[in-house]
Amino acid sequence: MSEYLGTIIVAAIIVLMVFFIVRGMVKDRKKGKHICGGDCSNCHGGCSHKL
Repeated sequence: MSEYLGTIIVAAIIVLMVFFIVRGMVKDRKKGKHICGGDCSNCHGGCSHKL
């Protein structure tokens, strides 16, 4: 088990980073912020939401 300790620590750090990134994205989405800047009237992308 001790021979894999470094790998386990690095994996745990990566999992925590991904968790906090996703949590931040969810909070921003609930606040009405969007990745593209939120101006959907001028957006020609394929936004799944319409304001």
